[in-house]
Amino acid sequence: MTVALMWEARAAEGRGEELLAWAREQRLAAQPLRREFFRAPQDRVLVITWWDAAHDAELPELPEPDGELVIRAVHRWRFESVGTG
Repeated sequence: MTVALMWEARAAEGRGEELLAWAREQRLAAQPLRREFFRAPQDRVLVITWWDAAHDAELPELPEPDGELVIRAVHRWRFESVGTG
């Protein structure tokens, strides 16, 4: 089964590039199948990691950034793949 972990944070105003750089620098205890980085208006950063694991498996996740870098707690979601098309 493929599981996708989604991590989304909103940077303090004007610090979106800094948050994106911070997210890219984070190392996980294990390597995912794939990791992608996205940005959106309002200095939001999204990271999706894909894993070959069960939906409820213990998987490494990105931590919370320093409180001054973000304006709210990180949002996290976990999805399992059900196919394409």
